Amino acid sequence: MGMERGNGLLITVSDDETRVALVEQGSTTEFYLERKRELGIVGNIYKGRVVRVLPGMQSAFVEIGLERTGFLYVSDVFRDERQPELVDDEPDESVEHPPEQAVNIADLLREGQDLLVQVNKEPIGTKGPRLTTHLSLPGRYLVYLPSVDHVGISRRIEDEAERDRLRKIAEELRPAQGGLIFRTVSEHKELEHFREDVEFLTELWGEIQEMSQKTKSPALIHHDLDLILRSIRDLLTPRCHWVMIDSPRDYQRILSFISRFMPHWNGAVELYDGQETLFERYGANVDIQRALDRKVWLKSGGYIIIDETEALTAIDVNSGKYVGKSSLEETITRINLEAVKEIAYQLRLRDIGGIIIIDFIDMQDPENREKVQSSLVNMLKADRAKSNVLSMSELGLIEMTRKRVRESLNRQLTEPCVYCDGRGYHWSKTVIVHEILAKIRSNIGRETIISILIHAHPRIVERVFETHEAAIERLEERYDKKIEFRPRPDYHIEQYEIIGKGRAST
Repeated sequence: MGMERGNGLLITVSDDETRVALVEQGSTTEFYLERKRELGIVGNIYKGRVVRVLPGMQSAFVEIGLERTGFLYVSDVFRDERQPELVDDEPDESVEHPPEQAVNIADLLREGQDLLVQVNKEPIGTKGPRLTTHLSLPGRYLVYLPSVDHVGISRRIEDEAERDRLRKIAEELRPAQGGLIFRTVSEHKELEHFREDVEFLTELWGEIQEMSQKTKSPALIHHDLDLILRSIRDLLTPRCHWVMIDSPRDYQRILSFISRFMPHWNGAVELYDGQETLFERYGANVDIQRALDRKVWLKSGGYIIIDETEALTAIDVNSGKYVGKSSLEETITRINLEAVKEIAYQLRLRDIGGIIIIDFIDMQDPENREKVQSSLVNMLKADRAKSNVLSMSELGLIEMTRKRVRESLNRQLTEPCVYCDGRGYHWSKTVIVHEILAKIRSNIGRETIISILIHAHPRIVERVFETHEAAIERLEERYDKKIEFRPRPDYHIEQYEIIGKGRAST
């Protein structure tokens, strides 16, 4: 078993965190991280209490017992009963509905009101979790929607005959209360698979209702599966052939879960006990590190720059070292098409959500712009996250959105630089040297100072003597005082200390 057998899951477990990598054609395409002290809450169901209703914002804040209150939009509370058939695969996507303009959230909720809510977006940045009252309970093949009277089929099941077959199965199995969504993995599955899912999920819903009636708000009512079992449930599809995990305890948990809910996957799981770490052995660490870089090189010699900001993500395509062998227009189009493939991959791996602006190299031919646009749309079809791509402008800009459920890879694994306060740059050596010289001049004339010692980074000391050695000598002669520089490799490049005899000043 292993990478040679196609797509699969790598799961590595330590004392404080779990990491999961989805590997496709030898490359990591999706990455998930769950820390023991920061367990994910998407899918959890809480009995919450409304603490504030904001009619002007058509939203409300709900206390669910976490550090930050969650928030509800009116679309997460109100449902138009005339809604069309649901066709989305992801359960949280399936219960998002546009707000009805005639309805005000103040007519639906009041402060102090108790209600069952489910988290459909993790807290991101300074925002609390996004909640919904349209609950969904995902099983292996189906998603049960207790408050919806409709049947949905994953949009990725494209065969119309298969969709008709699933609709007929739905008519037979549909519970008296609620609706169902057939997930992508339900394609070509037998009736018995769905029957087991329906029985399990309706029984679970009964337990949730009973628990809610006995519990005071705010409180956790139902905890979704942890990352390991959630990955087995959601990512182990017909396109995924194996699972490798390095934890004996969790290996047994997976076997038990598969035996109960997914018996046809028996034999797909292997316990890894190699000398290298699992992620090192299969190159996942390299893929993840590359996904943290601002600049990503393309095979042709071009590159893309990815900048994440609070408001949006900007992606810039550059020709770099690639000069091409044909016309300029053809060369530019080739770079843009290569960039499309890498951008779709990086969006998925980095899990970048929200508004995304892509600045392609400008193409004159409208057919080439259309070719790049269509290529991006096609590449994004492999992405489980929902996206919306607008037409390319004449300047080569594409605006798009990608569903944001949790923080991006960059925000999960990095933090703002303590030296530059997250700016991504520091003062130039020239600026630092001029600042040091200014402070030397302001101190050297004092009578209490006999000599001055400056501790600074070696590159700063080197720049001083490259450009200002004569100025230092003139100061020493004028004031008849010694000025000495001492390189300090342990200093940050912006750090320095000016010491006069008997006291220090900076």
